[in-house]
Amino acid sequence: MTEKEVLASWVELEGCYNFRDLGGYLTADGRRFRTGRVFRSDGLQLLTPADLAKLKGEVGLAEVIDLRSSLEVEEAGVGPIADQATLHAVPLFPEAQGSRAQPPADFQMPSDMGELYHLMLVAAQKPIVRVVRLLAEFDNPAVFHCAAGKDRTGVISALLLSLLGVPDETIILDYAFSRQNIDLINARLDSMGTYQKLMHDLPEGAYDADPACMEKFLAKLRETYGSVEGWAEKSGVDQATRDRLAARLLD
Repeated sequence: MTEKEVLASWVELEGCYNFRDLGGYLTADGRRFRTGRVFRSDGLQLLTPADLAKLKGEVGLAEVIDLRSSLEVEEAGVGPIADQATLHAVPLFPEAQGSRAQPPADFQMPSDMGELYHLMLVAAQKPIVRVVRLLAEFDNPAVFHCAAGKDRTGVISALLLSLLGVPDETIILDYAFSRQNIDLINARLDSMGTYQKLMHDLPEGAYDADPACMEKFLAKLRETYGSVEGWAEKSGVDQATRDRLAARLLD
């Protein structure tokens, strides 16, 4: 695998720091994830008029999947992207994020981010499946995003890439690309009351995109389900949906 084959394709924007094309990666059988179809990002609520024009004209963005909770949306906002793209609210944790939210009394925070990502597979199974199904159905360019664009967004990205046959090595590198702008992402999160307490309550590594965390997540996924296809079958992502994903997104 060459460096050229694993570099993310960034979309430079003024109002967010982690917007990039998920396409361009090679699969294990030599196919390639089409570019310009699926993007991943941090929060879009602060996009500028220039950003909106770029996303409409150059990217052709038409579908936005917002993974944030209702509390996050209430406190941080959606922004003007909703005026030029169809918004799909698919919160992975509907009321579990935000400055006023409290976890269940018996909840134990995992020891690291890799463990937390694995927990998402169970705790957020239904919304994760909905995101995958939406991406299989969209005809137009789409983006899915959370707040930082690396955790909830990272789990969705890893599952999607793995379902399409992209090797773990590439998935781990894609996850770690968030490090390029991690200081800007973290500064923005820390400036918002919505995330100040949340980020400090998360496991060590929450302020980073350590490739070891994604490596651990992928290993635990296979340890638990045997393969990403095993996870898909158990979770309700049937073969027909996976075939649609491949037909739409692979050359």
